Amino acid sequence: MLDLTIAIPVLNEERNLPGCLEAIGKDFVKKIVIIDSGSKDKTQEIAQSFGADFVSFNWDGKFPKKRNWYLRNHTPDTKWVLFLDADEYLTPEFKSELSQALKSDEFSGFWLAYTIYFMGKKLKGGYPLHKLAMFKVGSGEYERIDEEQWSKLDMEIHEHPVIEGKIGEIKSRIDHQDFRGAVHYVNKHSEYASWEAARYLKAVNNPNISSQWTWKQKIKYRLMRSVWIGPAFFFGSFFLLGGFRDGRRGFAFSILKMSYFTLIYCKIKELQSEK
Repeated sequence: MLDLTIAIPVLNEERNLPGCLEAIGKDFVKKIVIIDSGSKDKTQEIAQSFGADFVSFNWDGKFPKKRNWYLRNHTPDTKWVLFLDADEYLTPEFKSELSQALKSDEFSGFWLAYTIYFMGKKLKGGYPLHKLAMFKVGSGEYERIDEEQWSKLDMEIHEHPVIEGKIGEIKSRIDHQDFRGAVHYVNKHSEYASWEAARYLKAVNNPNISSQWTWKQKIKYRLMRSVWIGPAFFFGSFFLLGGFRDGRRGFAFSILKMSYFTLIYCKIKELQSEK
C-alpha cells in the first residue's frame, strides 16, 4: 500500500462516490477519509461500506475551510495526502505512474491532470484541468483567504496549496466525471462566480496575496478587469485548445465557459458599484 491518505470532501455524493471509491480499490493506499459537510443522502453508508474513515465538518463561515480544517484537525499519519473530489476517478494508468512517483523523494507536491466529461462523453479539446492536489503532509496547506462569507462554499475551490519544496507533475490523467447534469453545473458555477468576484476585489491590490499566485492566476485576474474576458475564454477554449474537435458539445462547453467568466466580470462591477 502507498504511504498515502486519499481525502475526499463531500456533500450529498451518493451518486458519484461509489465509482470514486471503486476506482481507488482495496489495499492501494493506507487510508481513505471522507470529509462530510452534513450529507442528507446515503453518502455516509456508502463510505462505511467501503471501509473509509468518516469525519464531519461544520463550517462557521471563517477560515479554515474544509481541506485546511482537515489538515489542521485530522492531520494524516501518512507521508502524502491526495485531495480527490467524489466525481474524480483514478485510472489504472494514473495509479501506475503515482506508484512510481512516490518512490522518489525529490518532490514535495505534484500537479495532477484530469480529463473532463461533458454531456456524457470525454472532451478531446478545451482548457485542460490541472490541480496541485497531492503533497507531503506538513509541507504546506491551501492559501489562506479570510473570506467573510462571500459565498456558501465551505470548501477551498480555486485556492491553491502553498507548498515548500519542489513541485513535480504526474501526466497520466484522472477521470473527472460528474453525473449530476447541466443544471448542477450552471448553479455550481454561479456560486463560483460570486466567490471569484469577491476574491478579485480583496486580492487585486494586496501584494501579500497576489505574490503567491501562479502565472495562470495572474493572467486570469488581469483579464477580469475587462468585459472581453468571456469572449477571450471562448476563443481560447474552442479554437486555440481544440474544443472544435468535440463538435456541438465542444461549442456548448465553450459557451458555458464564456458565460461563467462574463458573469464574474458582471459581479465584480456590481460589487464595485455598491461601495
